[in-house]
Amino acid sequence: MTETDVVVIGGGQSGLAVGYYLRRTDLSFVLLDDQKGPGGAWRHGWSSLRLFSPAQWSSLPGRLLSQRTDSEYPHRDEVLDYLAWYEGNYELPVERLVRVKSVRPVGERLMVETDMGAWSARAVVSATGTWSRPYVPEYPGGDRFRGEQLHSARYERPDSYAGRRVLVVGGGNSGAQIMAEVAPVADATWVTLEPPNFLPDDVDGRVLFDQATQRYRARQEGRDPGPAYTLGDIVMVPPVRRARDRGDLQAVRPPERFTDGGVVWPDGREEAVDAVIWCTGFEPALDHLAPLGLVRSDGRVTTEGTRSVGEPRVWLVGYGSWTGFASATLIGVGRTARATVDEIVASLEPTP
Repeated sequence: MTETDVVVIGGGQSGLAVGYYLRRTDLSFVLLDDQKGPGGAWRHGWSSLRLFSPAQWSSLPGRLLSQRTDSEYPHRDEVLDYLAWYEGNYELPVERLVRVKSVRPVGERLMVETDMGAWSARAVVSATGTWSRPYVPEYPGGDRFRGEQLHSARYERPDSYAGRRVLVVGGGNSGAQIMAEVAPVADATWVTLEPPNFLPDDVDGRVLFDQATQRYRARQEGRDPGPAYTLGDIVMVPPVRRARDRGDLQAVRPPERFTDGGVVWPDGREEAVDAVIWCTGFEPALDHLAPLGLVRSDGRVTTEGTRSVGEPRVWLVGYGSWTGFASATLIGVGRTARATVDEIVASLEPTP
């Protein structure tokens, strides 16, 4: 068993941001990561995945991504290179291929049990994100469908769908980006609950973040935030723009039900389908907190800021708006990481 002041669970963007600020304190800490190398969930994004914010608006604290790439909208591999550089440059103490099984209270400390031993900590930061908990909605007849079903978390490239009949389900940016590259090679249909909202060509993640920040401040000050674009709106990165111009981004409403070999549409028409790609989001990966009894029925933890209300020695960073404004984004996580570390420092006296 290893003793330390702080254990950070997760070595992706959120864990690295927390590590960056912990590095500036006198606290001992370690980042436990279950991946083979740096990058967290970015290691599993499809090969052509692009950010929808310019590089200078997609950075962790301390160093701009734009100083590591010339791309306007960086690709997945450029983000991976940046995160690997970031981890090494700031000499963050990451222990790899360590899978955390549980966090339990043991006296005044928390025991972090893993498949590679145990760590005893005075505070724990959970930064495991959502990638390992892909969400697939239940559809009538879905358990009967014999075709291929794949979540965007496992999608890699369009080649394997060439000449096949494919449904791409989900109206967000991941659905639009995957549809944009599958449509030219497959008989693809884009399925969305609501008509997708395409942003103007000159609006990207930077504008979305600025607007969201203004709305957040307005709510904090009790003012009417007014209408605005949302992070669920589709940013017209170059591949999506080209697909729109080709006419490949025509969405339809969901089918009534699945059959053994396809779907039945609301008008009663049956259609054969070979594969479904679910671009339907994720849920928080918090199984390791189950022994603490913190996880609610909706999969979240009650927090004040990023600090657990039920177990004040636990903080959660990077899971979405409920753990801090824009905390699931590269540019947004720095703010909540800094606030989290400030709270941890205030609550712990550094060990001699």
